[in-house]
Amino acid sequence: MGVGKVYLVGAGPGDPGLITVRGAAVLALADVVLHDALTHPALLAHARAGAEVRSVGKRYGEPSPTQDAINDELVALGRAGKVVARLKGGDPLLFARGAEEATALHAAGIPFEIVPGVPSPTAAAAYAGISLTHRDLASSVALVTGTEQPGKGGATHDWAKLATATQTLCLVMSMRSLADIARALVEHGRPATTPALVVQWGSWSRQRIVEGTVADIAERAAAAGVANPAVVIIGEVAGLRASMSWFDTLPLFGRRIVVTRAEHQAGDTARLLRERGAEPVLVPAIELAPPPDVAAFERAVLDLRAYDAVAFTSSNTVDAVFASLAASHRDARAFGTAAIAAIGPGTASALAARGVLADIVAEEHRGEGLA
Repeated sequence: MGVGKVYLVGAGPGDPGLITVRGAAVLALADVVLHDALTHPALLAHARAGAEVRSVGKRYGEPSPTQDAINDELVALGRAGKVVARLKGGDPLLFARGAEEATALHAAGIPFEIVPGVPSPTAAAAYAGISLTHRDLASSVALVTGTEQPGKGGATHDWAKLATATQTLCLVMSMRSLADIARALVEHGRPATTPALVVQWGSWSRQRIVEGTVADIAERAAAAGVANPAVVIIGEVAGLRASMSWFDTLPLFGRRIVVTRAEHQAGDTARLLRERGAEPVLVPAIELAPPPDVAAFERAVLDLRAYDAVAFTSSNTVDAVFASLAASHRDARAFGTAAIAAIGPGTASALAARGVLADIVAEEHRGEGLA
């Protein structure tokens, strides 16, 4: 077996609709998917049937694989001839460790490709209703990781310069050090009254926003119980939210809604719920299976033209009947002069997709209405 290939794929900020077309295509062809802890579960639906899907995510304070272990795993899978999708939150090279993984793959001679993703800081700002830059308010922005505390040993950030270097300051992974950062910014010239806000779980239906100023944003966020994953935005652009907010004003924002449809049919419902701000929870309460007496069903399909009417009670029955017709090398002509009835517009559409227009569509979309 030859050497495989590893794809370092940006998963985007959380909303599963924000993965790139290329990213979704890579997931569909991968033999193995290694994903971060914060990957939205719906993204994994892009993986092909039979693919190995495994979390290698790192969470603060919890047992998790080291970066060296992840690098070794990627190399080993590549040498085994596997096609691997390494799914990383946001963009794989922005405040992530995609560069370390790419370097390890290069050293081992494993082919790789980097698939950029929508960065979490820009997405969090957009979903909060903020433009990080603005013609009148901010022509510069700095993206800074807040994993180090100002004034502590080993600090690499020059907060004296960062405090006023750009009009907008965007901090990621900074909640544990936000109070220290805010004090350092004020000490080095950033006005204490500068607007600031925190976006937690940006682009998810659980998104939360805390607004304040540099002087009190850390206290407000702590009082609200906000923790990572979160993005802190400091600057006059934070005031744009009053006129640009759109996500958390959607009609179903913040709701978790159980979808009980069969797994293969839940996708469209889930998409429509997300478009309205909800988080669908897929709990299939029905499973489709062949009828108890398959032979009786096949006999009925073989003799469709003998009936005065054929009634379809769901799109699933349309699928089953036309699959049976195809197996015997027949098509819609098998209905002869029988009238075709559908329980509702969805079933009628499934029939129309196969070239059959329903003669009867129930006004009340249930069995009694069809009868």
